[in-house]
Amino acid sequence: MSDADIIVIGAGHNGLVAAAYLAVGGKRVLVLERNEWLGGGVVSRELTEPGFLHDQHSMSHIFIQGNPLLLNDDLGLKRKYGLQYVFPEVPMMSVWEDGTTLPLHRDPAKSAEAIARFSQKDAETFLTMSQQAAQWLPMIQAGLYSPPMPLGAQAAMMDQSGEGQEIMRTMAVSTFDLMEELFEHDKVKAHFGRVAGENLVSPDEKATGIGAYVFLGFLEKFGFGVPVGGSGSLTNALVACIEDHGGAVRSGCEVREVFTDGARASGVVLDSGERLTCTDGVIGALHPHILPDVVPSLPAEVARKAKRTHITDAACFTVHAALDAPLQFKAKNADGSALSAVMYELMPASYEDMRRAFDELRYGNFSPTPLVGVGQLPQHDPSRCPEGKSIFHAWDYVPYQRKDGRDWDEAKGEFAETMIAQMGNYIENVPEAVLSYHCDSPVDMERTSPSFLRGDLHGIATTTYQSGRHRPTPDLGGYTVPGVERLYLVGPFQHPGGGVFGAGRATAMVMAEDLGIDFDGIAVA
Repeated sequence: MSDADIIVIGAGHNGLVAAAYLAVGGKRVLVLERNEWLGGGVVSRELTEPGFLHDQHSMSHIFIQGNPLLLNDDLGLKRKYGLQYVFPEVPMMSVWEDGTTLPLHRDPAKSAEAIARFSQKDAETFLTMSQQAAQWLPMIQAGLYSPPMPLGAQAAMMDQSGEGQEIMRTMAVSTFDLMEELFEHDKVKAHFGRVAGENLVSPDEKATGIGAYVFLGFLEKFGFGVPVGGSGSLTNALVACIEDHGGAVRSGCEVREVFTDGARASGVVLDSGERLTCTDGVIGALHPHILPDVVPSLPAEVARKAKRTHITDAACFTVHAALDAPLQFKAKNADGSALSAVMYELMPASYEDMRRAFDELRYGNFSPTPLVGVGQLPQHDPSRCPEGKSIFHAWDYVPYQRKDGRDWDEAKGEFAETMIAQMGNYIENVPEAVLSYHCDSPVDMERTSPSFLRGDLHGIATTTYQSGRHRPTPDLGGYTVPGVERLYLVGPFQHPGGGVFGAGRATAMVMAEDLGIDFDGIAVA
């Protein structure tokens, strides 16, 4: 007897989503995770001190809120397995050293009111932008959680209408191009331009313009979901669902090889030498740079194209701190009250400074102006730390390989201190309130997950030639692997990209069709 019907390599949230759907669909699923913890980029851990729970990577769940997984609660993660979210009124806020702030509210009228403090014209333009984002959202949303259509067919369909042509243009221009067309005040431009950075690209990068509409549409319709109990609560609910339906999840299992019976993926070999077999196939969170090494039977041309996929120049560096007291921002709301948001973007003095920060990363240099983002989620979910205390999650962008020749393991503490010092320009009680901190360099990111190669939390760069059906390559963009039947791919390097999308649903759809399972009938009562 085989060890499972389906073996899943990697217990990141995408692999777990695929596994959960297929387990509910009646398959014996075995998930193998190389780390001792589960969740990949969706994990909460006591990184600093006991009782302080940090989201090591993703801290808010945005795009998954539109996924039928949660929207319809397909697998009962909310009603049966305890997953809960809170949705703060202000998902994102830009903060400048001069004390000005620009919040984005879920209510567009309130956002427009905030923008009007900089420019009445920009406030009116924003309301038009908000309406456009809401109109485009259903179409965009429909394509995020299922296999993407071929790019040629997609372009031909969109080119048949004026609205489609407008979307195509917006998809082609840079965020900077778009901001120059829409807004007159530099702080408003910078505020929306900073959104591109959260996708690990410069606002000057072509084909980023649509991101502003997607981001705004999701922010206003769904909000930023803060998972109660930490980001890992999603992982915990998925694991509970899998186990409740006869599946198993094993940690500490490094997969060395996917083997075939000559044509079809039929099992895996672990680093320990253990050999595990499956009857229906393998789902792998296998980065395209690693795929040829794990799948010896991969056709040479498929392997060549996979290996040449591009990784972003903007690697991530994060700092997680346990705090003796909540952060006290120097800036205040218009009514004098303390700031409250899910994400705070600590903005450079000028829009040009922000653009040049990304320019330097392109050349492997450190940004002359830090682009620190901060989250303080105990504001919205007090369960993450002891009463009266707090935590922060801060991030910036750095080169993976340092030109000064220093090793990140030796130098990361020094860089973390510069980030904390930068935060002190905006926050009154930093660094004084910091009890202890944990930092992750791009090298640490890579160690955490093979999907985060060179510190790219989105797997590979989000570019036009690595998007949609061509993500990561045209050969692999349908979640299957040419030349190796019943091997399926899942991860941030597949469509729709990095972030918490619950994208394993699309992989499960493809596999379910091959196995003759009615995917639409998969649901937890």
